[in-house]
Amino acid sequence: MLMKDGVGAQVKVEQSPGVLILQEGSNSSLMCNYSTSVSSVQWFQQNPGGPLIALFYMTSKPQEKGRLKSTISTKDRYSHLYIRDSQPGDSATYFCAVEHSALL
Repeated sequence: MLMKDGVGAQVKVEQSPGVLILQEGSNSSLMCNYSTSVSSVQWFQQNPGGPLIALFYMTSKPQEKGRLKSTISTKDRYSHLYIRDSQPGDSATYFCAVEHSALL
């Protein structure tokens, strides 16, 4: 996916794996790579037919909410979303989004 910032620069964002099969009780993770420096990374969850649910907004420090944890490495340009002890309600689509700052 390519995203444009306000001054026309493009940021390439890739999530892997493309499809994550969760097994109840297992631990899983998703990775978000981006092609340039960003000012923030956000993770979202969307259940079938439902709205986007904001999980994390990060600029530099890891965050944790219950069984979910997210880390960010601005230097290496990636973020991870970890799901611990997967439950049936975790079956959803997960998205990462980045905010590119032209000042970086």
